[in-house]
Amino acid sequence: MTDGKHPARRAFLSQLGAGAVGAGVSSAVGTGAANAQEQPARSGPWQPAHHSQDDWLDQLPGVHRFVFDTTSPAGFANALVYVNNYFTASGNEYGLKDADSAVVIVARHDSTPFAYNDRMWAKYGKPLAERGAFVDPSTKQPPVVNIYRSGLDGLLHRGVRLAVCQMATRRLAATIEKAGGPGTDVVYAELIANLMPNSQMVPAGIVALNRAQERGYAFAHAV
Repeated sequence: MTDGKHPARRAFLSQLGAGAVGAGVSSAVGTGAANAQEQPARSGPWQPAHHSQDDWLDQLPGVHRFVFDTTSPAGFANALVYVNNYFTASGNEYGLKDADSAVVIVARHDSTPFAYNDRMWAKYGKPLAERGAFVDPSTKQPPVVNIYRSGLDGLLHRGVRLAVCQMATRRLAATIEKAGGPGTDVVYAELIANLMPNSQMVPAGIVALNRAQERGYAFAHAV
């Protein structure tokens, strides 16, 4: 038998289908409304979340805050020049002391090796310089010392902090292992134990840049 011969049955089925669709729509709308109600509306302006791993940024003295991003050997060298100029102008033109400025240099990607002391460069100079294709300008060979140490030492004594990328350090440890060094974990621990003074190991340099800006640090990328 066809529905054409049974109009009452056809009407019943049509009403049943419409009811089912309506119930489905009602259920979906109800679920969406419930989900919307579960998301609390922000009552004020956006504020960044603070994490304990980044609290060291607030422990630096200073009424001015500046973070420099470096990702290459040349960028690291230029950052030292820029920071020195920053201190000089702040002192000469504003009468500020070094302690009036909280300055952080982020060493990440190919600038990370310059956060390690001479001992690491003497031991692992070639693999440390390999990724950045860096050579000692005077010898044209892989450095056996941190060639930026003298300029960096002066700034570290003035209160500048280094934020050292943990991810890049791990990568460099693996590179050293492949070049014939001890295991990655051994080298990684050795590199961390031989950071330059005033260094802070951070989960990732790019994360440190984000967290510093969220805590009021002005930003400059040294290239």
